[in-house]
Amino acid sequence: MGIAAGLVMFGLGSLWLMRRAKAANAKGEFYGEHKEDIKSFDTADLPNVFISIIPILLVLVLNFVLSKYYFSSMDGAYLEATPYNTTLASVKGMWSLITSLIVAIIATIGLNFKRFKVRDSVNKGAYGSMLAILNTASEVGYGNVIKTLAAFAIVQAFILGISDNPLISEAISVNVLAGITGSASGGMSIALGALGKQYMEMALAAGINPEALHRIASIACGGLDSLPHNGAVVTLLGICGMTHKQSYADIGVVSVIIPIIALVVALILASVGLV
Repeated sequence: MGIAAGLVMFGLGSLWLMRRAKAANAKGEFYGEHKEDIKSFDTADLPNVFISIIPILLVLVLNFVLSKYYFSSMDGAYLEATPYNTTLASVKGMWSLITSLIVAIIATIGLNFKRFKVRDSVNKGAYGSMLAILNTASEVGYGNVIKTLAAFAIVQAFILGISDNPLISEAISVNVLAGITGSASGGMSIALGALGKQYMEMALAAGINPEALHRIASIACGGLDSLPHNGAVVTLLGICGMTHKQSYADIGVVSVIIPIIALVVALILASVGLV
C-alpha cells in the first residue's frame, strides 16, 4: 500500500509540476525578481560528501538502535507515576529521536570544527526555525483544544457512522481532522487518540490486518492537512515571498488532490485483499 501510494504521488506530482513548468516557460515566466541574502563562499573548502552524510546516517542508525534495544530494555515503571503519568512505550520514540539528533549535531560540529562559526550558525538556525516551530505548535495545540469541545463528540459520532469499514472510516476521520487542525500529525494523533481503540476493535472483528490501519492513517493524514491555513504552507509562501493567490493552486494539486487519489488507490488495494 505504501509503495503504491508513493508511486502515485511521485508520478502524478512529477507530471503536474513538469506540465506547469513547461507552461510557465512558454509564457516567459521564470523566477522573477527576489531579494536573496546570498553570500559568496569558497567552494574549495566544502566538506567531503561522505563526511556530510555521516550525521544523517547517525540519526537513522542511532534512532533505530536506541528505540529498538536501549530504551526498550529500560525499567520505565516510574513514568506511570505522578508527575509523568505516561509509559515508556509512549516516550521511547521521542527520546530516541532527540538523542540521535543531539549526537548528530555534535558530530557535525566536530567533523567541521574549522568551518563552523558558532554564533553565526546558532543565530541563523534559531531564527530560521522559529516560524516553523511556532506554526506547527499552534496548529497541534489548536487541534487538541478542538478535541475537548462538546461539538467534537458530534463529529466523532458522525465519522464513525459513515461506514462499517474501519479503513474507510479511519481514512475520512484522519483527513477531516487533519483539515480542521491544518496539521497532518495533529489530525492523525487526534483521530487515533479518540477513535483508535474503536478502529482496532472493528478491524480485528472484520479480519483486517492492523498494519493496514497504520498505512491508511499515515497516507490519509497527508491529504486535507495542507489546506490554505496549514502552517507549512504559510511558512513556505513566506520564505518564497509568494501569496496564496499566486501559488496555492499548484500546492493544492500536489499536496491535497494527488495524495487523496493515492489514498483511494491504497483503500482499493486493501479492499480487494491485495495487502
